[in-house]
Amino acid sequence: MELGLKDRVAAVAAASQGLGFAAARRFALEGARVGICSRSQKNIDAAARRIENETGTEVFGLVAELSNADEATGFVDAVAGHFGGLDVLVTNAGGPPPGGFEEIGEVEVRRAFDLTLMSTIAMIKAAVPHMRKRSWGRVVNILSLTVKQPELTLLMSNTMRTALVGYTKSVSTELAPENILINNVAPGYTRTERLGELADDLAARGETSADEIFAGWEERIPMGRLGRPEELANVIAFLASEGGSYVTGVTLQVDGGYVKGLL
Repeated sequence: MELGLKDRVAAVAAASQGLGFAAARRFALEGARVGICSRSQKNIDAAARRIENETGTEVFGLVAELSNADEATGFVDAVAGHFGGLDVLVTNAGGPPPGGFEEIGEVEVRRAFDLTLMSTIAMIKAAVPHMRKRSWGRVVNILSLTVKQPELTLLMSNTMRTALVGYTKSVSTELAPENILINNVAPGYTRTERLGELADDLAARGETSADEIFAGWEERIPMGRLGRPEELANVIAFLASEGGSYVTGVTLQVDGGYVKGLL
């Protein structure tokens, strides 16, 4: 299927590894020009080189601390300035630290608020004016299955990412007449560095190993395996493409059937 992404400009946040990297690579494979960011200059330079070497497509990498709203905004504006416009924004940020009610205090709430909720809102606010100039735009927010089915040790993810679902649904209605579409993807258990951190945290809380944690997740997934980052990236690319031209305000789980709810 031709996605119509060739020569589009895509900004993909937190893309030095994991799901963000997979999304950026997918856009580059489609011929889009891609801007990516990370907190580490070394990591983002390495990620940009990897994508460029594999795809032959220009990748613009820069350092940004997304929990700082000014830097989140600056990332989007820098990509648009470098390439002369912006068509697609993929918001993403490292997940807030795991923990439940007894472990999460006001300081942790504020940090999660800035990193997970406000960074996304800041990036969207920065992207929309650039998209309006083209009368075309796509925003895809990488959230988590926790917006559909909360997990006990992920209180801040359950809270902040679910707030983004409400924000996205509201904003998508306002922007739909301008052909600017906003959707969410809710990845399930996908084999990334972040998932390894969660497995280690759960193992430290109980009398089990990280390998046993991984095995337990796989047993609970109807497809019997963890997801691959490129599988989520394929869905993101579709939502950002001409093929997704009548889809907005949707939260789509990509989880191998893990979430049991009807909605």
